[in-house]
Amino acid sequence: MDDTIAWARRARDAGLEAVWFHDSYFERDAVTYATAVATKVDGIRVGLGALNPYTRHPVLIAMTVSALDEIAPERVTLALGSALPLRLAQMGIAYDPNEAPGRVSDCIDVVRTLWSGERLPPVRPGVPPLQPMFPPVHRVPIYIAGYRTPMMELAGRKADGYIARPCESIPGLRYLLGKMERAAAAAGRDPDSLDVTGYLLTYIDETRRAALDRAKREPFVIYMMAILSDVTITRAGFDPALRDAVMVKWRAEDYHGAGQLIPDELLDAFVLCGTVDEVAARAGEYHDAGMKLPLLQPAVQDETQTELAIRAAIAYGRGATRRVARQALDEQRIGAASRVWRRFSAYTEIARPFSFTASVTPVLAGGAMAVLNGGFSWPIFLACALGSVTLHIGTNIVNEVYDVRHGVDSITSPRASHALVKGRLSEREAFGLAAAAFLVAVVVGLGLIAVRGWPIVGLGLLGLVGGYTYTAPPFEYKFHALGLPLVFVLMGPLTVAGTYYAITGSLETNVFWASVPVGLLVVAILHGNEWRDISEDTRVLGDATFAARYGRRVSYWTYIALVVGAYMALAVAVASGVLPAYAVLAVLSLPLLVRVIRASELGSQGQQRAIAMIDIETAQLHAAFGALLALGIVAAAFLR
Repeated sequence: MDDTIAWARRARDAGLEAVWFHDSYFERDAVTYATAVATKVDGIRVGLGALNPYTRHPVLIAMTVSALDEIAPERVTLALGSALPLRLAQMGIAYDPNEAPGRVSDCIDVVRTLWSGERLPPVRPGVPPLQPMFPPVHRVPIYIAGYRTPMMELAGRKADGYIARPCESIPGLRYLLGKMERAAAAAGRDPDSLDVTGYLLTYIDETRRAALDRAKREPFVIYMMAILSDVTITRAGFDPALRDAVMVKWRAEDYHGAGQLIPDELLDAFVLCGTVDEVAARAGEYHDAGMKLPLLQPAVQDETQTELAIRAAIAYGRGATRRVARQALDEQRIGAASRVWRRFSAYTEIARPFSFTASVTPVLAGGAMAVLNGGFSWPIFLACALGSVTLHIGTNIVNEVYDVRHGVDSITSPRASHALVKGRLSEREAFGLAAAAFLVAVVVGLGLIAVRGWPIVGLGLLGLVGGYTYTAPPFEYKFHALGLPLVFVLMGPLTVAGTYYAITGSLETNVFWASVPVGLLVVAILHGNEWRDISEDTRVLGDATFAARYGRRVSYWTYIALVVGAYMALAVAVASGVLPAYAVLAVLSLPLLVRVIRASELGSQGQQRAIAMIDIETAQLHAAFGALLALGIVAAAFLR
């Protein structure tokens, strides 16, 4: 007790804001220690994180905090959770994870009612109401402790904040906070008004290497790595099998063998290891991810590690060393060549080059129509291709940022870019890359304006605004079930006709007919993606997408209409003479059409695995159809 009080005084004198206490079972009582600090150390907040309504009745929690509030007015914070199921089982206390959020929610209601001085209604007839015998307490914030979706939603709807558990990775934190913020917005609350704190395990030494090596020898650190949940470890990008292997060694008390199994990257994802400045920098990264008040928790609570944690907190508070320390840490981890390669791979991952066929194929069709109508120019054609691809890159990156913000993309999302959720790029860097891509498109547009005049301005602005606001405010078309028609216009008629006009300086009716099948297949790529992800999108966004709004059956028939409609539109155009007969060369892509139709049929019958690759397979169909269509049109021009 004396050590704890002394450390709290030292923290207060150093300017730290708060000291928090775990409610850890079968050890000394956390509330008693918190009371001692509240009594002996003024000028610092005291946090209880977290109590629960299973081992402490809500009325008892209200009474306990009422007493603490009298000792330390306006210096107390309460966190509520559902406790560890294993610990409850050891005490013979029944636990149902499905009813836990409701129980915590009821606890909040009871506590706040009693704190306000109001009576609680009778629990059954013949029993008098419960009247609090203490004065109303000062404002005591209530945080939620947990990581399951219902608990995060409860935090957004009702709590004052959220406290993250020890060993929560940055991608995991972002994912959880996204759930809380969406629940807060749905409840009419300002998500920015919610506080976020969390325990960050630290091990500090003279060098990062020494800190990592010593942390791997600590049984408590090994234990924390061994009990990571499947979801937690997967969100951070690791295989649960690694956790299982560590658990086997830990259970056998082979701590040396367990430590050897733990890679540096795994420890870095969940524990802050390094020098004082490096740990401060890592705490800063958690702050940037949304943790407004990081709580540095020494993995070994002795005099040395506690003193070093306080020094790290001071360095974090200054903030001046954060960027330098982070840079030094990166320099220490990897060489120059590796840094360049990692940054390049992060850029290419978020740009999604595999999707560029969607922006190149319409330009190809527009160029082919220019050849057919006798006005082709290689320099302008290549400029159009560059402008279309860079607009696509900027759109992909902005889409990635806002999908992560909305929680659509997470560490477990299939085939999504993980550049942001894994922290390989910051949001600011992503926006910078998107701005650079859009800037290149603008420069290309200025060159085309010089050649074709001001009509290019309108076409360029439509592409720029439509691409950026696909997921970004103020329009966010994707989240209002308007993504399909917008993509058809942008990647169909607008790009095909825009390319044709830039090359020839005119517009022809047959250009529109060439753009229709190309646009329908681009939309089919997007719709296939939304159809495949309908469960995840519905859980995160509600009925924001077309597929989520109208369901699986309508999504299936819409997909069929899009892919088959492309061939029907081509047939009508050729039969009516607006496109040359050689354009039917595109039907050589029919085997790919059969493949996606068969996959979609199985998907409509509930075989989700059949449409797991539907977006990529449709993109391949689109690329083959578009290339063959352009080849047929060009062949008709030369043969004519």
